[in-house]
Amino acid sequence: VQLQASGGGLVQAGGSLRLSCAASGRLFSSYHMAWFRQAPGKEREFVGRIDWSGTSTYYADSMKGRFTISRDNTKNTVYLQMNSLKPEDTAVYYCAAVLRPYTSGVLTPSEMNYWGKGTLVTVSS
Repeated sequence: VQLQASGGGLVQAGGSLRLSCAASGRLFSSYHMAWFRQAPGKEREFVGRIDWSGTSTYYADSMKGRFTISRDNTKNTVYLQMNSLKPEDTAVYYCAAVLRPYTSGVLTPSEMNYWGKGTLVTVSS
C-alpha cells in the first residue's frame, strides 16, 4: 500500500482544514488507517484512527471534538477534518496504515505497516 497525504497549508487559528490521504495498491479496505503528527523537535504523536469499514473511530484526547476522521473505500481515501485549529496543532501530518492493530485505542508509530509522506499544517495566531 502506498499512501500520499495532501491538503496541508497555512490557516488562521480557529479555522478549518481537511487533509486527504490517497492510497494505491490492493486491499486498502482491509487496513485500519490512522493519522499522526509531528511538530518540530517533538516525537510523532497519535491523532486518531478509523477501522477498515469506517464505522469506528478513536481520537487522542486533545483532538476529540475538533478532529474527525472518515474514509471512502470506493476512492481509496481517508480524510482528516480539522476544526477550531490552534497554533499548537502546527505540525507535519502523516497518514499510516495497519492491517492488524494490537489494540482498539491509541496506536503507536512502530506498529504501523505503511506510511505516507507528510503534509505540513501551519496554524497562525
